[in-house]
Amino acid sequence: MNGASPGTGAELANKIARLVEERGWNQEDFARIADINRHTARQILQGGPKRRLRNATVSQCANALGLTVSELRTMPLDRLLPRMHGKPPADEELLELLYERSTLPGLVAWLERNRDRAATLRPDEVQELLEMQTPGGAMEKLGVENCVDLIERRRQLVCQVKEIAGTEYLEFLEQFVRLIYEKVKPTRR
Repeated sequence: MNGASPGTGAELANKIARLVEERGWNQEDFARIADINRHTARQILQGGPKRRLRNATVSQCANALGLTVSELRTMPLDRLLPRMHGKPPADEELLELLYERSTLPGLVAWLERNRDRAATLRPDEVQELLEMQTPGGAMEKLGVENCVDLIERRRQLVCQVKEIAGTEYLEFLEQFVRLIYEKVKPTRR
């Protein structure tokens, strides 16, 4: 493997540039704090590199910004920006909502064991998880871990589809999705 990070590129570079701007760092500050060379810092801050960012570069940028690599890659900018201003992260509010509305002991126990993982859930995913608690619902049938796993797998799949959709494989993707959709869509009468 060449050390390039899959699923990263101009979009991730633009996110990093915006966060660097929020910190008030110039190019030299960013290069020094992230411990990256000036050329790489310039590429990131001026619209993104022509090639994918290396895993090591993403890691160094995340560390400099006080984030994990996962947060930097997956969290939307609007959830990261409040952190740059010292506000409590929105995911803490979501976690509290999830704790308050959890009615199944299994979900509460899962939340206590997996706080970091639960913090990565988006608002729509939290709502979906809460709806799965209904008596006889998915959570009772599949278990909490399986329900969360399904949500996370779907999120990852959507990210991968978005990445593929931006390539020369868009037409193939459309054909593939159309074929599968025809197999699973409800029959209309």
